[in-house]
Amino acid sequence: MALRADARNNRERILDAAREAFATRGLDVPMAAVARRAGVGVATLYRRFPSRESLITEVFGDELAACASVVDEALADPDPWRAFRVMVEKVCAMQVADRGFTEAFLTAFPEAVDFERTRTRAERGLAEVMARAKAAGRLRADFAPADLVLLLKANCGVATGSPEEAAAASRRLVAYLLQSFRAEHAEPLPPAPPLTLGHLHATAAR
Repeated sequence: MALRADARNNRERILDAAREAFATRGLDVPMAAVARRAGVGVATLYRRFPSRESLITEVFGDELAACASVVDEALADPDPWRAFRVMVEKVCAMQVADRGFTEAFLTAFPEAVDFERTRTRAERGLAEVMARAKAAGRLRADFAPADLVLLLKANCGVATGSPEEAAAASRRLVAYLLQSFRAEHAEPLPPAPPLTLGHLHATAAR
């Protein structure tokens, strides 16, 4: 029983250390650095989590589920613009709170079936919420998926300084951009850039 409790404590320390390391340094932080932060040996870390993928998906499983829930709530909202606005606000707040989450969301983990299934559901939901807001005439007609990537890239850029400063800057930026996304009084814009979620991954990884 004592050994089982020991193993359980080691596992929790590893997860806490990985969560902190991924949030501040991204997913490329060395596994040895996670082990040192957790106060365990590298062999112990790999015994609990035999691959980086298994550690990442365990750390971010709850965050991904929370993101998917945000999208599900938006899909259930009868007001298309409110659904889009609140979804963007919440996703951007999650992005600023944890740098590692954006990268984890955009990285393929083919062996983590449940993680991949949840992520795919969230991505499809995002697209549907945007389509509904456009169809209702509330989201500007020329809004493209690349514009959402632009928003998230910009939001990555303000995630500096203290957590309080980053959160305040993100809220201000998102509010500004949401106003520009509204269909009312929309003026013509230059063409959307050829941005995909892969470009966002590159931004998050830096």
